[in-house]
Amino acid sequence: MSVVRSKICGITRIEDALAAVEAGADAIGLVFYAKSPRAVTVQQARAIISALPPFVTTVGLFVDASRCELGEILDAVPLDLLQFHGDESPAACDDYHRPYIKALRVKPGDDIAAQVALYKNASGVLLDTYVPGIPGGTGEAFDWSLVPESLSKPVILAGGLTAENVAQAIARVRPYAVDVSGGVETAKGIKDAQKIRAFMQAVKAV
Repeated sequence: MSVVRSKICGITRIEDALAAVEAGADAIGLVFYAKSPRAVTVQQARAIISALPPFVTTVGLFVDASRCELGEILDAVPLDLLQFHGDESPAACDDYHRPYIKALRVKPGDDIAAQVALYKNASGVLLDTYVPGIPGGTGEAFDWSLVPESLSKPVILAGGLTAENVAQAIARVRPYAVDVSGGVETAKGIKDAQKIRAFMQAVKAV
């Protein structure tokens, strides 16, 4: 099995971004969704990104953002990858001509393979937990057995992951990458460097 990559999402502070990088995370996620307790401003995002060393992927998370709003953020913030976490259509995601991943919220009865196939230009798909009315960051895990064994895109597994369960999740799903937010926090948007280290150690030990 190849090395599983990792993203620490919902970063709001420079020190948390640096703690993630120091622990070995491949990417950090910045949330541009005003209703999220982990939302960042353009100024915060620029400050965080400017503090990063090279070879760390910066991911911007958006939820049904208007073209105007998203365009303004892309003009101001040097993001490497877009993450669409709302009900964006394949055409809407493709429209920005940027590498992107599409988040899908998983629930029993979903045809995940068919949903993934719709986003044929995505770099990968992020599988998160379906909770009505909440686009992500729920801190709840879904039934990993719902994920088909072979999908047409690299899978980023999210939803309720912690240092305690991530090894089990990786063994079950065999994802390309894992994504954690609440599982390494002391409060929403405030990361805990020790929890980040423990999470990353668990990922690397698989």
